[in-house]
Amino acid sequence: MSTEGVKLSGASRAGATVNGSTLWRHPDRKSRGPKVQHVHFFMYRNLSGKRTEKLSCYLNQSLCMHLKCSPMMSDSSIHSLHKNFASPIKKKEVSKMWNVINNFLVAVDDFVWGVPLMVLILSGGLLLTVRLGILQIRKLPLALKWMVKNEDDGHGEISSFSALCTALSATIGTGNIVGVATAVCAGGPGALFWMIVAAFFGMATKYSEGLLAVKYRVVAPDGHSLGGPFYYIEQGMGKKWTWLAKMFAFFGMCVGLFGIGTFSQVNGISSAVHNFFDPTDAHTVKLFPFLGEYSWAVVIASLILAFCVAAVLIGGVKRIASVSQIIVPFMAVIYIIFVLILVICNISAVPAAFKTIVVAAFTPKAVTGGVVGSMLVAMQKGVARGIFSNEAGLGSAPIAAAAAKTKEPVRQGLVSMTGTFIDTIIICTLTGLSIVLTGAWQVEGLEGVAVTTYAFQTGLPFPAKFCSFILMLCLVFFAFTTILGWDYYSERCLEYLTGGNMKAVKVFRWIYIFAVFIGPYMTVSAVWTIADIFNGLMALPNMIALFALNGIVVAETKDFFKRHKNGEIQ
Repeated sequence: MSTEGVKLSGASRAGATVNGSTLWRHPDRKSRGPKVQHVHFFMYRNLSGKRTEKLSCYLNQSLCMHLKCSPMMSDSSIHSLHKNFASPIKKKEVSKMWNVINNFLVAVDDFVWGVPLMVLILSGGLLLTVRLGILQIRKLPLALKWMVKNEDDGHGEISSFSALCTALSATIGTGNIVGVATAVCAGGPGALFWMIVAAFFGMATKYSEGLLAVKYRVVAPDGHSLGGPFYYIEQGMGKKWTWLAKMFAFFGMCVGLFGIGTFSQVNGISSAVHNFFDPTDAHTVKLFPFLGEYSWAVVIASLILAFCVAAVLIGGVKRIASVSQIIVPFMAVIYIIFVLILVICNISAVPAAFKTIVVAAFTPKAVTGGVVGSMLVAMQKGVARGIFSNEAGLGSAPIAAAAAKTKEPVRQGLVSMTGTFIDTIIICTLTGLSIVLTGAWQVEGLEGVAVTTYAFQTGLPFPAKFCSFILMLCLVFFAFTTILGWDYYSERCLEYLTGGNMKAVKVFRWIYIFAVFIGPYMTVSAVWTIADIFNGLMALPNMIALFALNGIVVAETKDFFKRHKNGEIQ
């Protein structure tokens, strides 16, 4: 940060210019005014590529009183000077207030996403795993088979595969690339082990969510299906629990509009494009006086993104599903191929990497040299990232599952279960393995996407620029599909809250598109923290329902596989 200072005093200097106004000392006055404090000019650049200027002026009020006596100063000049010099004090007070608010929100966020919530979600997954007889292992081959095989006489709007891709579009996002790197750097390689453990239990949770979503879904007057936690709470637990269902729907709508669906993903896209095409801000433009200057790469990316999102969302769930079932498999396969190439090129180091991951999961100090203090830290970072990534227990994926063309809730539950397997156990594991293999997590000064970028550039046998481009491409498309998926989730939540008012849903859709457009310019951390809090609060109503309805999940599962064994279901 560069700082310049201009020191004014009542000495015999002819004058000095401050903020465009010249302050002259009257040559005939024998008395000297009070000493004036420094006037500092600050120029700084923030993380979004935006350049801003700020004038920080500290002026003793007695200066204004002194100048008021001067015949050379008009009242308007004195008023302007007082305003310019007093405003930083007000800004300082406002900044202090926002710091208090931010600190409070961060404390709430840490509490919501603390150990109790993770224990709740993990214990729910453990209970369902035991009661279902480790179904996620026994029935995984059948689930993978049905993932791409649609039912001929199923009821719903979209195929089971399209429903899965819609759910995956929301879960496979920047967290698979950036989030894993953050978890491994903060919790050590052992965080990856706990991430996989969380995903294993999460598969049973996701299976139960998908099953209940189809079992308790309803069909709207226009023929489209509507389901999710709000309906299996209301219809499965009883009308007296409607307040809990509405609580979930409210939290889900807020998360989609203010956080996961818009600002965080759009910022991820604009940052990736900005860092690749114009990292030094060589080409900038000033959009509005209050926004300052932004890189042309950010502006163009936001315009293209808003247009593409609008073109898809206007078509509703069928167009979202159509786009998702093309982009999601395509980008997931490309990403997996490149990471597998990285692993193959470093195959000799793979056994040692796996050993490091397992050892660090239980004794982090043995691997990190004390950087990560305890097993609890590694566990917390890994479990939290696993839940963030696959969203098992949050209740978002069953909203998409409810639209699937199927008449068997268990079948759709199995297909939903594969989402967690693909998202975390395959993609997140490969990302974490590449980071451990290349030692990217140990490089000082790197964080977030820079860690994964370093791993790609170091481990792949391709030019560094090409590796950065591939990673940027994956980030952009993963984040783009997440925007689409969360629009569908939040629209269904709003539809439930308004009792099926589709006019309100259409208005919300345009607000969502507008939020995508302004996303790159939203740098208020409080907005992101609030969205994070809402995201965690979604899990509470959903997990209460899963605990309450786990008996129905078990009964439905036993009945289905009994009929499947007797040949009634193919």
